[in-house]
Amino acid sequence: MHWLSIAVLGGMFVLATVLPINMGLIAFVGAFLVGTLVAGMGAKEIMGGFPADLFLTLAGITYLFALAQNNGTINWLVSMAVRAVRGRIAAIPWIMFLITAALTAVGAVSPAAVAIIAPIALGFARQYGINPLLMGLLVIHGAQGGGFSPISIYGGITNRVVSAAGLPLNEMATMMASLGINLAVSILLFVWMGGLKLMRQKVDLSSADVNVARVAHGSGGPQVFGDAEAEALGEERKTARKSPDALVEAGNGASEAPHWYRVLTLAGLFILAVLTLFFKQDIGFTSITIGLVLTLMAPNLQKRALGQVSWPEIMLIVGVSTYVGVMESMGTIDFVGHRVAQLTSPLMAALLLLFVGAVVSAFASSTAVLGSLIPLAVPFLQGDGGVGPVGFIAAMAVSSTIVDVSPFSTNGALVLANAQGVSRDAFFRQLLLYGAAVTVIAPVVVWLLFVVL
Repeated sequence: MHWLSIAVLGGMFVLATVLPINMGLIAFVGAFLVGTLVAGMGAKEIMGGFPADLFLTLAGITYLFALAQNNGTINWLVSMAVRAVRGRIAAIPWIMFLITAALTAVGAVSPAAVAIIAPIALGFARQYGINPLLMGLLVIHGAQGGGFSPISIYGGITNRVVSAAGLPLNEMATMMASLGINLAVSILLFVWMGGLKLMRQKVDLSSADVNVARVAHGSGGPQVFGDAEAEALGEERKTARKSPDALVEAGNGASEAPHWYRVLTLAGLFILAVLTLFFKQDIGFTSITIGLVLTLMAPNLQKRALGQVSWPEIMLIVGVSTYVGVMESMGTIDFVGHRVAQLTSPLMAALLLLFVGAVVSAFASSTAVLGSLIPLAVPFLQGDGGVGPVGFIAAMAVSSTIVDVSPFSTNGALVLANAQGVSRDAFFRQLLLYGAAVTVIAPVVVWLLFVVL
């Protein structure tokens, strides 16, 4: 019974990777079939594993982010950041790193943040002779670096899974581990790929042209290179040519929001962070409340926001979580955890799970990996095997997301699609080699840093 449920879970990853089918949809069907035919569970018992709180969190924060994108707040921030570098070419990659980190930290889906910033960043790379691989990688690492804040999607998933498993929870440790590793890697890339030479260059950026991509998180859209997260991008991606002084929403016929409204949107994001981090308010209810207040103030500017919520991404996450709930009810999670611990030492078992998370995530969904692999580690994390839960969770968070630089993942594919002035085949090979190196090296490094030491 246990091995059959594990085989079904593996089949879900394979099917969602090979075919453009949302893994959440497959997981719901798998939960129904395995729950009823294998475990003898009723429909109500199966639905007991549906993560209602996580659903509300994901819907709320992606709705609020869609509002900020629609009213021009995101483009306004990019415009101010570009002007702030004052012609310092070397600062541009770091501006893009920080912006993507900020977007994912406040609730943007990682592929959406990359899709918004990558065209801008790579447009600058071509215009000012910056290594496009450096620029693209810093955008991706920025998105992953901010991805585990307590109010982010990755952070929400991880913290909920850890809390449900009864393990010690340290939200800040996970966030700082991801940010620290991605920042350290970005510094190495900056030095290695010519960033020091850029520090001696300065130009006039006042008339620079950049690409601005607007991403609508619709309910449709094919997956990219087999990555289930790509459905969250939808089909409505449009590109416009704008100057840094006029970065406005493109392609939907809507006008940019007034300045005061964008300021209020930023204030809303700040209030969300304060209420959830310091006053422990529910993220989902709080973000929806702030979003409704902003909508009531300017309803015509926000007509499309609800349709831009990342419903396929939410479907993916809650579907996998529901299936994992069935596996928990069957006792499969406990069974696998003890089997892994018996095969080798707990430290080696932790390293094995980190490698599995990295390899699977390089081709499939990082969110699905986080939701399914962390529960497998619960038995030996609760024992006295020398594996600290906080360190392992941080290591799993990093190893399962940093590999999204792979050209087979959504983020890597988006950077590849927006590369300008370079051979696409050569750029693909560079991303592939770098992604393969990260997939092999990252699990070992985070294992040593956060689990062994």
